[in-house]
Amino acid sequence: MFTLAVVAAIATLAFLGLRHPALGVLGWTWISLMNPHALTWRLADAPVAAIMAVSTLIGLLATSDRRNFRFSPEMVVLSMFMAWMCITLPFSMRFDPSFALWNRVMKIDLMILVALFVLYSRQHIVALAWVMVGSVGIYGVKGGLFTLATGGTYRVWGPDGTYIYGNNEVALALVMVIPLMRFLQMTSDKLWVRRGLVASMVLCAVAAIGSQSRGALLAITAMALVMWWRGPHRARAGLVMLALGVLVIIFMPDSWTERMSTIKTYDQDDSANQRLNAWMMAWNIAKDRLFGAGFMVSVPEVCAVYSPIPTDCRAAHSIYFMVLGEHGFIGLILFLVFWFLVWRSAGKLRVEAARQAETAWLAPLGAMAQVSLAGYAVGGAFLSLSYYDLPYNIMVLVVLARRWMARKAWMEEAAEAADPATVGKRKTLFGLRIG
Repeated sequence: MFTLAVVAAIATLAFLGLRHPALGVLGWTWISLMNPHALTWRLADAPVAAIMAVSTLIGLLATSDRRNFRFSPEMVVLSMFMAWMCITLPFSMRFDPSFALWNRVMKIDLMILVALFVLYSRQHIVALAWVMVGSVGIYGVKGGLFTLATGGTYRVWGPDGTYIYGNNEVALALVMVIPLMRFLQMTSDKLWVRRGLVASMVLCAVAAIGSQSRGALLAITAMALVMWWRGPHRARAGLVMLALGVLVIIFMPDSWTERMSTIKTYDQDDSANQRLNAWMMAWNIAKDRLFGAGFMVSVPEVCAVYSPIPTDCRAAHSIYFMVLGEHGFIGLILFLVFWFLVWRSAGKLRVEAARQAETAWLAPLGAMAQVSLAGYAVGGAFLSLSYYDLPYNIMVLVVLARRWMARKAWMEEAAEAADPATVGKRKTLFGLRIG
């Protein structure tokens, strides 16, 4: 029954994507983040993401729905990064497996650009945020309940066969989506929605802690510090955070406490030493190869040449060293510049949107986007999630919001809503404007 429901949902969204690419983008985001087909027995290996992407691209080319081809600085640098990855691909030390991963990354980045072309309204921004929150948050709610039911004895894992299958990866995704829940909670006018989002935020935090991921703990700490620093009542907030920390330590089993305590003794931890070895290998590759070694770095052929300990061949487990080893120093510079621009734009959104009533609803988005990015910057230092969709979707939200402000879209939308002549021409579906 569940499989039939997933098939029906994907088929419907693919059909709608042909007619309205904005809906196709939302469907793509749902599939790429939640991977609902991976939860079924028969669709796990089906190319559902490709189907959704193709239908959306056809809709982009064939329909007359509104487009926005204005490039932002973030889009320019992302396009440069994509071009650089195309340049480095032929120089991969293992071309065939690198090509397979390059193909996957290009699809993700292409659809990110498509989202920036076809989404433009306030409804689109809010709808995309809800899709992101729902797609990842469902695993957080489930994982949080599991952690509470088992007393934190077992680790929380993500859906099999996805970017966030590992306990560390799903934990970082959950940590990053919590601020987006906060944005929706702050801007919703329905009490039951606000309460539901508060409960979801708590359960996602519990699930992230229940994953027993040390990187997630550092990410949560970084996010909490950003929110504490910007909060109006630092002393009170500090006491609340301290009390929550004590409750976590009391609730979680000794195995969790012992694992988290290894953060301060990283030099005696095998996992940390393996990461340091992988990072040094990435550094050696970048020094020797301008174009890096390609997407497949953690393989015996590469480790034998560049790893300080050739027999210890591991993934970089760091968004920074991953890009460095795969695409060299130029690739890393483009990667860092891109995220710096996203952070800066989110900061401008937070400040500028608060200056007038019509745009005040976007100020929390800018603030919470920066909180999410802080978690990604810190937690990602210990995880291989350089190309994961979620942070790039946060970039989409920030760019769309700044565009919305720049063109004074609230005046345009208010004028259209008040003009009887445009009522019959507006295309909507379930209350969402799509044309």
